[in-house]
Parts: sequence; structure tokens; C-alpha cells
Amino acid sequence: MRLLSFTIPRPAVFAKPAHLEIVALCAFAFVLPQFEAPKNALWLVYIVLWISNRCHARNFGGPWDTWDSLIFAWISSGYVCAAFSGLHNAEWASAADVLRYGSVLWCVRRSGYKEETFQQVITWLLFGTLAALLRGYYELHFNPRADGQRRYLGLNSVGHVNHSAIYLAIALGVAVSSLLAWWRSDSNKTRTLRLGVSMAFGLSLFVMESRATVGVSFLLCICLFTVFLWRGNAPIWKPLVGGIVVLLVIGLFRPEVVEKNSQRIKEDNLLAARENIWRTGFAAWREFPAFGVGIGNYGKIDYEHLEQWKKSKGETLDRSLVLPQSHAHSLYVNTLAERGATGLLVLLLVLGAWARLLWKTVPSASESPIRWTFWGGSLSAWLVAVLVGLVNTTLHHEHALISMLLLGGWLSLSRPPLRNIEVRP
Repeated sequence: MRLLSFTIPRPAVFAKPAHLEIVALCAFAFVLPQFEAPKNALWLVYIVLWISNRCHARNFGGPWDTWDSLIFAWISSGYVCAAFSGLHNAEWASAADVLRYGSVLWCVRRSGYKEETFQQVITWLLFGTLAALLRGYYELHFNPRADGQRRYLGLNSVGHVNHSAIYLAIALGVAVSSLLAWWRSDSNKTRTLRLGVSMAFGLSLFVMESRATVGVSFLLCICLFTVFLWRGNAPIWKPLVGGIVVLLVIGLFRPEVVEKNSQRIKEDNLLAARENIWRTGFAAWREFPAFGVGIGNYGKIDYEHLEQWKKSKGETLDRSLVLPQSHAHSLYVNTLAERGATGLLVLLLVLGAWARLLWKTVPSASESPIRWTFWGGSLSAWLVAVLVGLVNTTLHHEHALISMLLLGGWLSLSRPPLRNIEVRP
């Protein structure tokens, strides 16, 4: 099945619930970076169909295990922290974000889908990202902002350029994994298409100018090439040489993201004032150490709150050292401030279990291309979440959903075979 192969159920079987479930999942993957309302509606349709089909089949994907407990703890922690949050505004509504991506992880992991279905999910996910990117370029060049400010390349549903770059970096990892996995079996036409999609995603990251995301994307591509060659008993020095060549080309042409970084260094502002933003988050955590201020309430931390907290401890606030923002520009500081030590502990457990899974289940050279694609995509999502998360708020909304699609898919594919309830066309 090639990259351009879209499986649409025939009218005679289109109404079967299992087919509708798969159609809903593929449609969800396609619209995820594009449209907000359809994304939420398709998520709900998918979850309802999934539960209905499993109840009918009396098969929820095997016995309860450690991953189920971890996912349950992750989802529950959002509501526990909301119940005991230090500030009150959006904590209950925002906790639904954890429920949304946690439920996707749980359902896809226990789905029992065949490899053909997962291949369709990847196809729709990549073309959905490409469609969102094309719209972003149209907006960038033909739809200037009414306020005269510069417009950045972005993905419509994802929003801010940094968050769009995070999503695109994960999609880049999926595209590169797909390219490597199918390289030998593809026709020249399909191989060229995969290569074109990968290059479009990679070059667009430079246009977005997110410094951390560009750097981590370069690293994840080197990792993917190295692992694929290593497991295939091929020389692993080639991606290292290729990486050096790419760095030389970047140094020669000095794209805008490189100039941006150089300018930050000259201004002695490499982190773009993030240290002040992080101090704000740490101040909130110091005030509410166990459960934080509540998910979605980081933007409620203002100078008045900071001064009040300092005053209660007999201290004086230096406003030049803090900077209230809508979020902490760091996965770890944001989690610590909004969910306290409770939320951060659960997050670290999830990231640790995810890393262990990737380490223990590296596919062999003889594994199917779709298994390699999901392993590489899951690795890419983990690297982006963990490394870009040092300086940007990752693992929420759209980029959490694509990450959980990939992690759930790999958890499903790497599990021992289970009785499958999927109805095939």
C-alpha cells in the first residue's frame, strides 16, 4: 500500500460501526492541524464509536496493565490538581485537554488495529499536515495582518508559530521514518513523493524560525537515520557525515533562524527573557507546591499575585526579574506551576515509561515498514516533547494529540497479538 493509497470503505459496508470508527480516526488525523471545531467533533465521534464497538465485541484489548494505570493517573492528575488548585479560572475546562489526549492514547493503544489501518492513519496525518502547511503559506504571502504586524508561517488549528513548529517537527519525524522504512520497496515516484514531503516539512521549520525546534529536528533526523542504518547492518557514519554537510550549508547560507540566534547572543538575550518567565512559574509553585495554580491558569499569575506572595513571606518583589506570560515557555516549569509536584511527577513517569518502551522495542531489520514508521514517529514525538520542552511548552493540545496517536500506535503494534475486532472492507 503506497503513500497515496487512501482506503475508503465501499458503500455496502460503509455503515458498519468498525469502519466508521476507522474513518473517524483517519479524518481526525487529517483535520488535527487544520480546523478546531471538526477536530473536537471527530475526537468525540471516534471515542464514542470506539467504546460502542468494544462493548459490542466484549473486547477492550486485553487485561489491565501498567500502561493503563499510568494513563489513568495522568488523566486523573489533571482533575485532582484542578480540585486543589491555588487559583481559579480555567482549571476544570483545561483539564479536559489531558482527558482528550489521554483518551486517544488509551483507545489507540487498545484498538488492535491491523497494520493496514495504521498505515492509513499515517497517510492521512501526513497529508493533513501538508494541507495545513499550504494554507499557512497562503496566509503568509497573500493575507497580511490587519494591524500591519509581521505574519509568521503557522498551522491554522495549532496557532502560534512556536507551537506550529513543534507539531511540524513531530510530523517531520513521521515523514522521515516513512521515507526510510519504505525506501527499498517504493517505486521511484512514491519515493520522490515521500522525499518531497519530508523536505517541505524540514525547510518550513526554518521559515518558522523556532530555534529550539530546528535544532531538535536536526538531531532527531540524525537519530532516525543512524538507528535505521544500524538495525539494517549498514554503515552508520553516513548520517553523521550528512549532518556535518547540512551544518556547513546552514553556516554558509545563514538562514533567518541562524541570524535570529546570533542577534539574541549579541543582545545577551539568548533565552528571549525566558529566565524571567520561569521565575514567575517557580514563584507560583513555591506558593502552591503540591497541586499548582491549576491547568490553564498560568496566565492568571500577574504582578499583583507575585507581590502578594512575596509580601506574605516578608520579601520584596523585583519586577525586573519576573515576567508574567500566558504560559511558561517550558514543559517542566509550566507543569510545575500549573499542576505542582503531583503533576510533574506523573509527567516524568510517563516520559520515563515512554523512553523505556522505545529503548526496549527497537524494531529489527526484518520488521514491516509501518512498524518502523510508528517507532520512529514515537521517538520523534518523545524527543520533541522532552528537548524542545526545555524552552517551550510542549505536550498540549494538537502536538499532544499527534504525539499520543504515535505513542498509542506503537504501543499497539509492539504488543503481543490480540483477538482483533476490526471489520475489514
